[in-house]
Amino acid sequence: MPNYKLSETAKLNLIAIAKYGDKNYGIQKSNQYRDKLKQQFEQLAEQPYLSQAVNHIRKGYRRCVCGPHSVYYRIEDNHIEIMAVIGQQDIEQWL
Repeated sequence: MPNYKLSETAKLNLIAIAKYGDKNYGIQKSNQYRDKLKQQFEQLAEQPYLSQAVNHIRKGYRRCVCGPHSVYYRIEDNHIEIMAVIGQQDIEQWL
């Protein structure tokens, strides 16, 4: 079974995504998008080297795109850790 963990920042990002999605797209669509993110996390855990390294942003981090969000993660010993899930509008705050 794929193994991934969410950082506290990633958890807060996902809460914000859920609130925004529920308000702007409805609960059903919002839930569908969160399921898509979860599937992406599972795929990353299965194939952690599939996405590009972004050492110029943060050393040891990798990034993949899921919908309008970028998922930043790092590879640990026996799992990956999702560090942040951010939209383009939030990138300056995070860097």
